[in-house]
Amino acid sequence: MMVLPALDLLTGRVVRLGVGGDFARPTAYADGPDDAVGLAGRYVVAGARRLHVVDLDAARGSGHNGPLVQRLVVEAGAEVEVAGGVRSAEDAKRWLEFGAAGVVMGTAAVRDVELLARVAATYPGRVLAALDVRDGRPAVGGWSEVEDLSVGAMLKRWQEVGLAGVIVTSVDRDGTLLGPDVRLLTEVLSATSFPVTYSGGVASLDDLRVVARAGAAGVILGRSLLEGRIRLDEAFSVS
Repeated sequence: MMVLPALDLLTGRVVRLGVGGDFARPTAYADGPDDAVGLAGRYVVAGARRLHVVDLDAARGSGHNGPLVQRLVVEAGAEVEVAGGVRSAEDAKRWLEFGAAGVVMGTAAVRDVELLARVAATYPGRVLAALDVRDGRPAVGGWSEVEDLSVGAMLKRWQEVGLAGVIVTSVDRDGTLLGPDVRLLTEVLSATSFPVTYSGGVASLDDLRVVARAGAAGVILGRSLLEGRIRLDEAFSVS
């Protein structure tokens, strides 16, 4: 199982939002672009092969962290997958041609499956779809809205798209450190043949083992790494 450290960017800082993605209560862990690049470098030194970089400002449509994301792609020393605000073919092209290893489409993937399919066909193996789940439904627009669609129905729409994988996030568990939503992960794994990466609530090595045993291909870690609850070198030993 691949372990991906997350760097969530808000106004040039690495932050964690409040529980459930609350933009009103962010906590900063790297206070500026240089600190963010330094944090990414420490993750890579510890063994990270791929970083999950999220532009939170772009995700909610209130600006962007483009220059910082560019620095991370160039300077981090590992693969970078870019998420947050990737809502057009032009957005995906810009990041992939700049050097990102992959792009993650969330709102666009949920609301425009034809667009998702076109982008995935243009860049085979480099486009992932984000399924952010709140109260059993896909959350979009920086988690500010919920679509009236079940998890299974969404995955069925994606099944014929040439995706590199699906990233499922339990919005309800995000930032809580209460453990993974195994029921959600199991539901997603049973409904798709794509590799699945899980995010949300993971707080310990035991939680990582639970996610691995469930069959996830990867796991994204945010607060648990930033607060030292999980050591990255130990996380890589979990399979």
